[in-house]
Amino acid sequence: MKKRNIVINFLVILVLIATLAACASTPTRASTGEFVDDSVITTRVKSALATDDFVKSFQIGVETRDGVVQLSGFVNSQNIINRAVEVTRGVKGVKSIRNDLIIK
Repeated sequence: MKKRNIVINFLVILVLIATLAACASTPTRASTGEFVDDSVITTRVKSALATDDFVKSFQIGVETRDGVVQLSGFVNSQNIINRAVEVTRGVKGVKSIRNDLIIK
């Protein structure tokens, strides 16, 4: 009976370890937590850009990877680019910004 309990406990521990390892990140794959964090940052940046009185743009593409936010798309002036970068910097969780905005 004791031997059976030991085997069952061992199997439960193995399953827990395998489950935790499956959620861990690797150099080529983000963990679930990292993915969620990046999507939260993307949503916050999009919201901040859409509600900013100067930028007011849904045309700016926003993607986030490991806290690095990429802004892309076409805008009307350098002033809008500068303001979009400034607004993005103010969002919690943004580590750096890759600015790929282009003036039309």
